[in-house]
Amino acid sequence: MSAIFGLAVLLSACSDGVAYDKYKSTSVEGWESNDTVTFDVPRLRLGGRYGQTIGLRTTGAYPFTALSLIVERVVEPGHRLYADTIDCRLYDDKGNVLGRGVTTYQYSFNLPSIDLRKGDSLHVSVRHFMKREVLPGVSDIGYRLAVE
Repeated sequence: MSAIFGLAVLLSACSDGVAYDKYKSTSVEGWESNDTVTFDVPRLRLGGRYGQTIGLRTTGAYPFTALSLIVERVVEPGHRLYADTIDCRLYDDKGNVLGRGVTTYQYSFNLPSIDLRKGDSLHVSVRHFMKREVLPGVSDIGYRLAVE
């Protein structure tokens, strides 16, 4: 019975096209500019065009209205490098939070789509690009890769 349940969960997880979706926590004291958050996407079972999303979770301790991130992806084999700087707007012009949540706010920011082949894997690195060295209030960073 548990094998059938496990198979059902596996099949439902694959049916939405998500190849990878994971969050990692940052330091409670604050996310330092030299603390790179990394994700290792295992070899893909399917080739195609993939959408990429960076997830971000913050608390009320975050002192700014936006966050700049540098996101680098290395695709293997071939060591193809893709790099983007994204400006994550967290509040609107009136000071209202743009994320979802009450005490912790969750945001999602799209990266350019990427064409990948069956068997490709990715190493993803995310770091902040702010003048302040330590950023309090950033609790988690995520990366999602899904077939478009």
